[in-house]
Amino acid sequence: MKTYSQKSSEIAREWWTIDASSMPLGKLAVVIADKLLGKSKVTFTPHTDNGDYVVVTNAKKIVVTGNKMTDKHYYRHSGYIGGLKDFTLEEVIEKNPAKVIELAVAGMLPKNKLQADRLARLRVFDGAEHSHTAQTPKEIK
Repeated sequence: MKTYSQKSSEIAREWWTIDASSMPLGKLAVVIADKLLGKSKVTFTPHTDNGDYVVVTNAKKIVVTGNKMTDKHYYRHSGYIGGLKDFTLEEVIEKNPAKVIELAVAGMLPKNKLQADRLARLRVFDGAEHSHTAQTPKEIK
């Protein structure tokens, strides 16, 4: 019996949709990362990018447990001395709720050359409406 290795011509991508208000941020990011990686497929091959497209809705209504809204911090540095900027989760959700989900999913994907392509298949929307109805995405429960 030989080991199966998927070729790029054999990749069949599907579209999935998930509601961000249905589960906590960490569990949501795990489900999204699994679909972007293609781990749930029988044809999973680690060195090829065979994941699916994921559409996330209701990013503004994201759920977190505990005191993470005030205690969780995001950092950004300009590269200059004293250029560290600090934002709480609440501030980031207020300014750009999609960024929170993108950062959580990026942290769960492998850090390699395929990460940017996988993240490009993630589409996050603030409200319940999205522009990918023509692709007829299946809903993740």
